Amino acid sequence: MKKFSKGLTGLLCAAMIFSATACGSKGENTKPEISGVADRMIEAGSEFRALEGVSASDAEDGDITAKIVIESMPELTFQNGVAVPDKPGNYELIYSVTDKGGLTTEAYATLTVAKQTGEAVVYKEFDFAASQTVDDRGWTARIAEGVDASGELKQGAYVFDITSPGNGDGDIQLVKQGVELKAADYRVRVWIKSTADTYAHIIARDESVEEWSTFGGVFNAEIGQEVSPVDLQFTSNGEGSAEIMINLGKITPDPNNPSNTTPENFTVTIDKIEIYEISGEETQIPVFTNDFSSSGEGAVVVEAGDGAAAEVSYEEGAALIQIASYPTDGGVWSIKGNVVLQDVSIEEGQKYYYSLRLQGDSAQAGECLVESASLYDGARVHFNSFFVGDGEETVISGTFVADKTVSDPVIRLQIGNPSDGVSENNIRISDVVFGRLEGDLETVKTIDAFCAYGQNTANATNPEQPWMTYNGTDEDNEKGVGTIYQENGSLFYRIDQGGTTDWHNKLVCGYTGNPLTLAADSYYTIEITAKATKDVSCGFFLNPLGSWDPRISEGMDITTQEQTFTFETTDTFVLDMDFEMLFQFGSEDTAQLGEVTIEISNIKILQRSVY
Repeated sequence: MKKFSKGLTGLLCAAMIFSATACGSKGENTKPEISGVADRMIEAGSEFRALEGVSASDAEDGDITAKIVIESMPELTFQNGVAVPDKPGNYELIYSVTDKGGLTTEAYATLTVAKQTGEAVVYKEFDFAASQTVDDRGWTARIAEGVDASGELKQGAYVFDITSPGNGDGDIQLVKQGVELKAADYRVRVWIKSTADTYAHIIARDESVEEWSTFGGVFNAEIGQEVSPVDLQFTSNGEGSAEIMINLGKITPDPNNPSNTTPENFTVTIDKIEIYEISGEETQIPVFTNDFSSSGEGAVVVEAGDGAAAEVSYEEGAALIQIASYPTDGGVWSIKGNVVLQDVSIEEGQKYYYSLRLQGDSAQAGECLVESASLYDGARVHFNSFFVGDGEETVISGTFVADKTVSDPVIRLQIGNPSDGVSENNIRISDVVFGRLEGDLETVKTIDAFCAYGQNTANATNPEQPWMTYNGTDEDNEKGVGTIYQENGSLFYRIDQGGTTDWHNKLVCGYTGNPLTLAADSYYTIEITAKATKDVSCGFFLNPLGSWDPRISEGMDITTQEQTFTFETTDTFVLDMDFEMLFQFGSEDTAQLGEVTIEISNIKILQRSVY
């Protein structure tokens, strides 16, 4: 019995091998944990309390915070977890702790030591109550006598408040005379909306003849409650001039249905009018095509970084970019699908065209670039955007004149933030065509916008208000319309149509001809007080002109409640530098919002000089 009992005890010990106390044995030792380690910033000569908010614990040993050891590169001297750096720069910190069992855990952080600074002083504060320059761009409102309506420039647009539309379409007009013509095709695109569904006639009258004669018109154009374009196209056979008329008076498309007519008590808003002059001819000469029916490895090369994972395969005449995960750490455009243009060299000064089909399992926005495979934006010749809807197919196309030679070109699809709720995606690329354009075809586009400041220019005539807006449709992207104005001491940016890519709805301070100049040897704090008619998000960037190297890159979640956002620079400049402040709103969410107006009541820049 004694011998049997001993054997049974041994079996029990074997069965209980994972118990820390069974048969007197110890369990498996676990590594300790460190929490609270984070990047920090202080001024030179200030105390850095490295253990503030930091703790260490171990499953077996309990609280072992006192055992934390801190090392630094460059070296800092710590006493009881406190150091006083006297030299500005970045210090890489290693926090380590070892438990009684000999297991060690490390955590890492960066200490940024800034130069000593003086008191913060106001460097620049924008005065949105100051006078503004409003340009009618040659457009004039005409209201017939006795008609109860008005047309004027206000809130960044040409606005017609119409109580009664009169008796005919010409009783209420927006007119531009003396539009010079040559032998060319013309398109007039009016971005317009109304508070009630209505109609418009758009007519191009020939001013070179005495009798009433037109180049053409678009009639009974339906105007809805969301901004959209109405197009008039006509041809001029030689030199002359036209009067462009946008008629908003009473229109009844069907005399047999008089109830379907222009309403009363409504407002029409015209954000901008684009005039295209198209002359010459050209021929497309394909130099590269790929339908992926027989493509092998290397036809499309996928890059993924910042925590993203993606690969490419080929099936049924398409290249399939399989996104297993999206970026987790920054990296807005961290997935790149590179369509390799094999045996193609892009020549400076040559005009090119391209097209390809995209289809996504889930909706996806991104950028479509033509640039060097190896040099990226260092040799970029074309910039475009794209959006493909959930399960939909779209064609991306573009034309450009190369401003540099590229020996290893790719059509690069840059893919970043996913749609809401999407963690993986499949994007199919097919029917790739790339070629030269030969001929003398030329398109000249004029944008008549009615912003308080500038459209595509930074209001160079008013250095105190270096503001402008840029919208995706300005460069014929599918979406993105908005305007800016000031009222009651605030700056307003009204997005009438949201774009799907961040730069489709952009408010900019400081650009060509009127930069935002910041002085050298200083740190800056930017305070922005804002609210919006609907919750909307944007990216905020302080970026030096001429390159993409943001010194501030943050997000702003603007709500209907006013709040103040504060952003700080973390380095100084050797010389004075010219900057642009960018508020980039475009996204799939913004595109779904409809009209939203952002009100900025204050922007203040504070300077702390270093010494």
